[in-house]
Amino acid sequence: MKKFLFLILVFNSIDAFSQTTSFGENLNTITSAVPFLTISPDSRAGSMGEVGAATSPDVHSIHWNSAKLSFLEEEGGFSISYTPWLSKLVPDISLSHISGFYKLNEISTLSSSLRYFSLGNIQFTNDQGDPVGEYDPNEYALDLAYAMKLSNNFSTGLTMRYIYSNLTGGIFVEGLQTEAGKSVAVDLGTYYQSNLFDLNGLESQWAVGMNISNIGGKISYTESGDDDFLPMNLKLGSRFSTKIDDYNSFAIAFDINKLLVPTPPVYAVNDNGQPVDINGNPVQIGSPEHHILAGMNPNVGVIQGVFQSFSDAPGGFEEEINELMYSIGGEYWYDNQFAFRFGYFHEHETKGNRKYFTIGSALKLNVFQIDFAYLIPANSSVRSPLENTMRFTLVFNLDQFDKEKLFQRNSQIDNNQKETKTNEL
Repeated sequence: MKKFLFLILVFNSIDAFSQTTSFGENLNTITSAVPFLTISPDSRAGSMGEVGAATSPDVHSIHWNSAKLSFLEEEGGFSISYTPWLSKLVPDISLSHISGFYKLNEISTLSSSLRYFSLGNIQFTNDQGDPVGEYDPNEYALDLAYAMKLSNNFSTGLTMRYIYSNLTGGIFVEGLQTEAGKSVAVDLGTYYQSNLFDLNGLESQWAVGMNISNIGGKISYTESGDDDFLPMNLKLGSRFSTKIDDYNSFAIAFDINKLLVPTPPVYAVNDNGQPVDINGNPVQIGSPEHHILAGMNPNVGVIQGVFQSFSDAPGGFEEEINELMYSIGGEYWYDNQFAFRFGYFHEHETKGNRKYFTIGSALKLNVFQIDFAYLIPANSSVRSPLENTMRFTLVFNLDQFDKEKLFQRNSQIDNNQKETKTNEL
């Protein structure tokens, strides 16, 4: 049991799934299941403050906004990413991500990805400290996305996702047998990219994007029927990029995020802190009889929960505004071979207080590109699981593989012709 509680605490340390709100002197936390779905999987976005709704399309667009995939110029590619998690505390927790895409034609693109989150080895014990077994908790999500251009400048994308989360290996907790959580979800994305235009002699472009992610059924880990919302999220973003000259280019992007999960209300309690009904009689916490002082009932269906999330904060409109998260990122390329990236992520003090800077770089070679990302906390009171951790991503361009093979074949032909001429002489 203690190890199970520790496991839950580890997940609560994930800096991308909970927010703390304030109503009077009370703390109010928005939580969701499977928070690993909200972790930035790639080093490019991870070094740009986690922007992605309207950044230039790449192989990782399946996570940020699948609609961007149809604007990719390459015929195909894939990437491999690795992110250590809580590396300063434990050595075996990590997020791995594999993604790839293939252009079906000029207007449509197919993409797939696998996200795997491992919590290493957990030794489970009961309340007396006796060992009851060990397990390697893990979660994964398998995605399949399709993107299509509706015009030369506008596209839409759909992602289907299967989610599997096994945190306990079936052990009993407080008399209930745990089980793996399973669910399915979809992402809906749109993307607009302008034509290139001249701005004071500089070739420039702007773009906007929107992505609604993880819209799906609730997930449960026990047979009791208790279930939790997925980390449903609305992301809006924009980008401006410009080509300074033949060697230098720069882009800047900005995103706004909001969790589409109901904000828990403020419940009534007596002087002893016990939950009570409207008449002051003790009841079970969170039960239908538990009197709500402010806010709305969070035990609703998925669709109602999405719409309710815009107006159910106990603190009213001001608190709803405080639930917005902001991120900004920049990217500079030299000769399309070396990149420097930077970003900043901001969350309100009453909503989790996550504030951090990000930096990173990229080096592009003939057939692959390597990206790096590094997080620098801007708030000493809230530590990040990624603090002082280097993340990296390898990106492979299948077009370059074909060009490299063609180059080698032509070189071989030239060598054979030279050898033949030499023998004839």
